[in-house]
Amino acid sequence: MAELRYAEALNQALDEEMARDEGVILLGEDIGNYGGVFRVTKDLQEKYGKSRVRDTPISEQVIAGMAIGASMMGMKPVAEIMFADFLPLVIDALVNQASMMNYSWAGQVTIPFVLRTQGGAGAGAAAQHSKSLEAMVTHIPGIKVVMPTTPADAKGLLKSAIRDPNPVVFLEHKMLYNTKGEVPDGEHLVPIGKAKVVREGDDVTIVATSRMAILAEEAAELLAKDGISCEVIDPRTLRPLDVETIVASVEKTHRAIVVNEAWRFGGYGAEVAATIAEMAFDWLDAPVGRIGIHDLAIPFAKPLEAAAIPDAGRIAEAVRETLA
Repeated sequence: MAELRYAEALNQALDEEMARDEGVILLGEDIGNYGGVFRVTKDLQEKYGKSRVRDTPISEQVIAGMAIGASMMGMKPVAEIMFADFLPLVIDALVNQASMMNYSWAGQVTIPFVLRTQGGAGAGAAAQHSKSLEAMVTHIPGIKVVMPTTPADAKGLLKSAIRDPNPVVFLEHKMLYNTKGEVPDGEHLVPIGKAKVVREGDDVTIVATSRMAILAEEAAELLAKDGISCEVIDPRTLRPLDVETIVASVEKTHRAIVVNEAWRFGGYGAEVAATIAEMAFDWLDAPVGRIGIHDLAIPFAKPLEAAAIPDAGRIAEAVRETLA
């Protein structure tokens, strides 16, 4: 067990999988000699060569197209899109190609590729580099969507994603790259589709994704001082969603709050809230609460950015409201 930064854990996962399987290749902007904008691919081109760690033009469509084509030819590409704000540029490749090939060919064709990208606000990167567009990709059947919070989960889920026989979109948060945590050495796999109960509690269930899961834990600590017991669940995988773990928690607590760092209207949080309402309605003592980013472009100014995105105080306030 070693303490690693989130970015280091991802680098370790890529290194281990490239050593294990010569079919694993990396594609993306500045991932070679530069080592990636967040240093996730640091030293990998030097170790594995330019044929397996390929810098690409600044063209998201090209990156996604190369990944799909390479995967159809038996390789296992890990493609990086810089940043999540530009996922709309690869939607055609995901919706009309990657997501449907396994089904269209009756399982005879697999598309084993991972699309890594970085999203989230908090870094002062303004409107075009701060979005969380997970709802866009979770809407697509045939695509798995992963969103790890801790370094250990980042490593274990990336390794599992690379080994998956079909497309996985791997969503990372820019504000998590320098967070630290203990990461198991060697063969550490986290199953896709399994949520994690981060904190057990009895009064309310908080389902929170990525950085919001950390803030939900902070909110739970604040509320514990007032005698309020929160159960915090990190889905880790957005699609397929671990409905069983979430519903079991709501059956115990009878209340639920869903927190994600995206616009509320039509967002991923709305899907989770609807699932809870459908699957656990008989156990609910209050409406399911939702917290997301305010309906605006992410501001550049730090005070305005902080006001736009959820924080521990806002989560705690929502919990108190649902218990009132």
